[in-house]
Amino acid sequence: MSNSPHGGILKDLVARDEHISEQLREESLSLPYLVLTERQLCDLELITNGGFSPLEGFLNEADYKNVVDNLRLADGSLFPIPVTLDISRIDIERLSIASGSRITLLDPRDEEALAIITVEDIYTPDKVKEAIQVFGADDPAHPSVAYLRNRVKEYYVGGKVQAIKAPTHFDYVALRYTPAELRAHFKKLAWRKVVAFQTRNPMHRAHRELTVRAARQRQANVLIHPVVGLTKPGDVDHYTRVRVYEAIMQKYPNGMGHLALLPLAMRMAGPREAVWHAIIRKNFGATHFIVGRDHAGPGKNSQGKDFYGPYDAQDLVITYHDELQIEMVPFQQMTYLPSTDEYQPVDEVPKGVQTLDISGTELRKRLRTGAPIPDWFSYDAVVKVLRESYPPRNKQGFVLFLTGLHNSGKDAIAKALQLTLNQQGGRSVSLLLGETVRQELSPELGYSSDDRHENVHRIAFVAAELTRSGAAVVVAPTAPQERSRQLARDTVLQNGGPGGNFFLLHVATPLEYCEKADRHGLYAQARRGEIKGFPGIDEAYELPEGADLTVDITKQSISEIVHSIILLLETNSLL
Repeated sequence: MSNSPHGGILKDLVARDEHISEQLREESLSLPYLVLTERQLCDLELITNGGFSPLEGFLNEADYKNVVDNLRLADGSLFPIPVTLDISRIDIERLSIASGSRITLLDPRDEEALAIITVEDIYTPDKVKEAIQVFGADDPAHPSVAYLRNRVKEYYVGGKVQAIKAPTHFDYVALRYTPAELRAHFKKLAWRKVVAFQTRNPMHRAHRELTVRAARQRQANVLIHPVVGLTKPGDVDHYTRVRVYEAIMQKYPNGMGHLALLPLAMRMAGPREAVWHAIIRKNFGATHFIVGRDHAGPGKNSQGKDFYGPYDAQDLVITYHDELQIEMVPFQQMTYLPSTDEYQPVDEVPKGVQTLDISGTELRKRLRTGAPIPDWFSYDAVVKVLRESYPPRNKQGFVLFLTGLHNSGKDAIAKALQLTLNQQGGRSVSLLLGETVRQELSPELGYSSDDRHENVHRIAFVAAELTRSGAAVVVAPTAPQERSRQLARDTVLQNGGPGGNFFLLHVATPLEYCEKADRHGLYAQARRGEIKGFPGIDEAYELPEGADLTVDITKQSISEIVHSIILLLETNSLL
């Protein structure tokens, strides 16, 4: 028998509202609407199919504050992650949103109406407190803190939703199960105990051995339940990962395992995320859940230390064991024993016995360079999929993002780079100059802080699409705000696939020189107040944090600067 849902009732809103779905669809045509973001789309899908039970909508202010402070909804139900619908002041005014308003929520991919939210309240979140309480620190090195700072809008809208339809998927449809469907599948097969395995990475032999061992010890079956929504920027894309999962499922004992995909937007919130994942798997019917070492950890913070301790996630899940009602299976680190050609938990290997391991870093290096990957580490079918999706480093695309004041020389450097890279051959080279691209991508935008930010976002999106296909992309906007440059990096890492190689180049030519050499007199016009929001004059140019290279045309020639950038690429094995 599958596990009971969190809170006792599976909140399948699509099934609940099916009898009025046509009525809701008709009503949606006359209502104001919001086009969801990718993360909001993932959240809405799991709200409406019951994956986030007991939620029936996006958190109102009372629920939000209690979740942030106490890991609980206002009614006391355990729920560790705030699931919120952020909205801008402009949208609030444009749509005349107030308590009681009904708003249609649209799928960003095709603008299909998915649900209607009845607004309970509109409130201003304390983003700093949210970052500290939920993620452990207000540190932009954490991907969700960076998202909170750069992508989340000023206000949150709380309210319950009515489901019009589930989002339509066109990829891996047969592997996408709602909680109700997965529960029915377990019941049909008479699976009474199910060990769920969470992953956002490719699986190899050690993962197979770990999950098989966990299932056999508990006389259970295995649910491989990977995340295919938003993960950490730079992660392997879900298309590649699913092909890997399909290949590795063939290596499980017949009838032991099942693969299903989870459309979750991860927050990488470590301990809190582990509790959240346990709740979600409980809603999908699992009775056991594997919690890994540094579960859902985002890596290093700004001081180079891990955000969370290696066992913090396991400790927090244990703390709430009685309420979760799902058995935690601690992740056992597996190591290979060449003498017996088997994997064993590290703590069970006798002293002196030879072991072999390949780290994630080493694996990526071997994929990049084409070096062999031994069959004791992974399966041939898995390696084949990874090599198809991750070409050698010198065949991958990359983005060179030049930022600097107007007339700093960044455009001249960018043009020279394009010529030099074209001379080298081997990949197409695209040049996206700030003002030239603005006329094509953002003709309706002005020069306010928010408009500049949106322009950089659009440029980064185009750059990511180009580099995913193996192109070299040279980008040269002014990009005076650090949040815009961070958003550009995240966009390329998230969407660039194997070409998600991003280099921030600061053209640090002093303002005095830029202004003195300005033949078009733009600085003079800005000084006279004829141009507003001019970086370096009446808008601050924020110095970049963590630039990969800093150059200055008053100290180096264009040729020397271009050569230093080429050396940077060569050092990173991209040429």
